[in-house]
Amino acid sequence: STQSKAFCAGGLAPGWNLLVQGHADSGEDRFETNFLLETGDIAFHIKPRFSSATVVGNAFQGGRWGPEQVSSIFPLAPGEPFEIEVSWDAEHFHVYAPEHKVLQFPRHQRPLGAITRVRVLSDHGLAQVELAKRGLSWGDQGY
Repeated sequence: STQSKAFCAGGLAPGWNLLVQGHADSGEDRFETNFLLETGDIAFHIKPRFSSATVVGNAFQGGRWGPEQVSSIFPLAPGEPFEIEVSWDAEHFHVYAPEHKVLQFPRHQRPLGAITRVRVLSDHGLAQVELAKRGLSWGDQGY
């Protein structure tokens, strides 16, 4: 499996977003994105599940997982390239795929500045993991 990390020394900033591009080589369930706090807790965990064609959002805090949020909008297909964007605002993380809003997940008042790493784990080919300050490619179009 491949692993890609993006570091943001001062923590996440408003107006930035994460772009993950890759190729879903098979229907394996090994693809996840984690926004990590300095403590090692996971502020936001995104995991597409091929087996159920769902995307799950969750957070890991104080040694345990919270309640899952499950979306039936599934933007990956085996053998196809994929693109996922994640943005954030004062209240939520937002997950987008081309022409779809996939998931919205509450930020639970965690300060953005405490989220200092993003880690993507994948059995698939990852073409790009990019943390950048720019407009979303398709997220702002009112989906």
